[in-house]
Amino acid sequence: MKYYSTNGKAPIATLEKAVVKGLAEDRGLYMPERIKPLPQSFFDNIENLSFQEIAYTVAEAFFGEDVDAESLKNIVYDTLSFDVPAVKVTDNIYSLELFHGPTLAFKDVGARFMARLLQYFLKKQGKEEVNVLVATSGDTGSAVANGFLGVEGIKVFVLYPKGKVSPIQECQFTTLGKNITAIEVDGVFDDCQALVKSAFMDEEVNSHMRLTSANSINVARFLPQSFYYFYAYAQMKKRGLADKLVVCVPSGNFGNICSALFGKRMGLPVSRFIAANNANDVFFKYLATGEYSPKPSVQTIANAMDVGDPSNFARIYDLYGKSHEAICSDISGATYSDEQIADTIRQVRNSTGYVCDPHGACGFKALEMGLRQGEVGVFLETAHPAKFKDTVDKILGDSIEIPAKLAAFMKGEKQSVPMSSRFEDFKAFLMAL
Repeated sequence: MKYYSTNGKAPIATLEKAVVKGLAEDRGLYMPERIKPLPQSFFDNIENLSFQEIAYTVAEAFFGEDVDAESLKNIVYDTLSFDVPAVKVTDNIYSLELFHGPTLAFKDVGARFMARLLQYFLKKQGKEEVNVLVATSGDTGSAVANGFLGVEGIKVFVLYPKGKVSPIQECQFTTLGKNITAIEVDGVFDDCQALVKSAFMDEEVNSHMRLTSANSINVARFLPQSFYYFYAYAQMKKRGLADKLVVCVPSGNFGNICSALFGKRMGLPVSRFIAANNANDVFFKYLATGEYSPKPSVQTIANAMDVGDPSNFARIYDLYGKSHEAICSDISGATYSDEQIADTIRQVRNSTGYVCDPHGACGFKALEMGLRQGEVGVFLETAHPAKFKDTVDKILGDSIEIPAKLAAFMKGEKQSVPMSSRFEDFKAFLMAL
């Protein structure tokens, strides 16, 4: 499979180059030249397959031409060593719980897959170490850091905005040591992302060290996220509830919903998708007006969605032939204030006993308000609510329990490198390594 850049000015790349390089030379995002539809027989029997079996079938369509079958199967099965259950919240709304992995967040799937695929290519090349640069607004940093922890030949640098991720999230990538370095940027997430992109484009930095990214700009990070949409459909089909299925995705950098749209192109029978935003409503406004106008991100209680210029919009725009009408035919939008998010967390807990995290609450609210007659909705519960314990406790007037996996991270000592938002300072740091 060959990969092209969304900006259309970079050379066509192999999967190996797209994964190891991360970003195309023209600053565009890599896209596969074609998306293979899956056979009807797969969907006819999907409810009888395991998560790993479903994921391997999807992975083979994307990566099977470039990775041998045994290695790909090992990568998929090792990545998905945990379940992603669809849990009933109300009669017509279900939560797809993506927080049963090592860092209790949806990004465990993409980060673990990418770590294993990158290691596969590095071993194949027999080359020197590679340096992973990743910007995070919360969960990406912990998922990538833990996915790559101890992986030979790979160093990881996690850039995060000072004071703008939850204390528990911060512990998950600042206490690891080994091959993981946390960089605390005096700015917002968009500043962190700009530093990463600028490093990729800087000739001096790239001649000094091999760089790649583990953000959802990397095809090996966002494509595997399509796995759990197929598994969600399988679980709902098993319940007899898949005929008019609506999936709602809390959206920040838009890698997650982008992978879902790739799944739809492969034949996934989801009726439509909803992108749920917090106050960072750039995509919501694009759907309403047809004009895409990035702006500085606004800090909210759903911090992983605090993105003012979502990278993966470029992929969605390309996937739909730059047609606003075509995009709107598959996706609608919703946007919620902190007050609405908090009200939803309280309402859902009080009426059902289910505790949403702030991001999942956006997804639930959009389904509650947007489902039509006869439709059933699945929203993505993207992280365990305890990762936002201070926020959720304050909203509920209660103390939610911290799972043992999270508590273990909080015992470590924080280690981070302070950094300004100026690229000159970040470049000097990289060049000194």
